[in-house]
Amino acid sequence: MQAQADTTDGQAGPTIDPRQGNIVREARRHFMADGYAATRIEPIARAASVSTATLYAYFPSKADLFAAVIANASEDFSEHMKTVRCDEGDARTRLQRFAVAYAGFMGDPFVRSVFRLVMAERPRFRDVAMGFFERGRHDFGLPLMGALSDLAAKGELKFDKASWAAGQLMGMIEHPVFFMPLVTGDEVQAARTTESIAADAVETFLARYGAR
Repeated sequence: MQAQADTTDGQAGPTIDPRQGNIVREARRHFMADGYAATRIEPIARAASVSTATLYAYFPSKADLFAAVIANASEDFSEHMKTVRCDEGDARTRLQRFAVAYAGFMGDPFVRSVFRLVMAERPRFRDVAMGFFERGRHDFGLPLMGALSDLAAKGELKFDKASWAAGQLMGMIEHPVFFMPLVTGDEVQAARTTESIAADAVETFLARYGAR
C-alpha cells in the first residue's frame, strides 16, 4: 500500500516545535540504520540542523530520545489506522476493506523495520517496548472490533467475544505479510498478493463466524 509508506517512512508525527520534530525524524533514521548502541547524538543534531546543546535541551539523554522516537512511530501508526474505514456495507465488504488496509500496512518494509528496532532493544527498554506493542494491538484492532460488534448486532456475524474474533482475522493476515518477512528477511515475500491474502482471510473468517 504505497500511500501508507509515504505517510510513515521517516515522517515525524505532530509536534509543537518543528526543531523537535526534525530531531525525532533524524533520530528515527539513525536508530533504524545503526541500532541504539552504535547511534551517536552528534550526527543526529547535525542532520536536524540543531546544536548538540539544543538537542539535549529537548531530550536529556539518548535513552530519552529513543523513547521519543518509538512513541512518535506508535503515534504515526495509530493515526494511519484511524483512516481505515470499515463502517459501511455488508460483512464481506467491511471486513475486506479492513483486511486489505491492514495487510498493506503490516506488509510495509518500513513498518517491519520499526518493529525490528523495538524488538532488538526490548531488553534495554522493556517498558517502552511493551507500551509500543500494547498500544499497537489496541489501536489496530479498534476499528475492526467496532465493525465486528456492529455486524453481530445486525445478525451478520456470530461470535463469543469481538476481541478474540478480531485477533483471529488479524493473525491470518499478519502471518504471511509480517511475521514471515520479519523472521526470514525482507527478501522473502509471500507468493500471494496482499489483496489475495486479505480475501482468503476474510473468507475463512466468514466461514467460521458468518451467521447461518
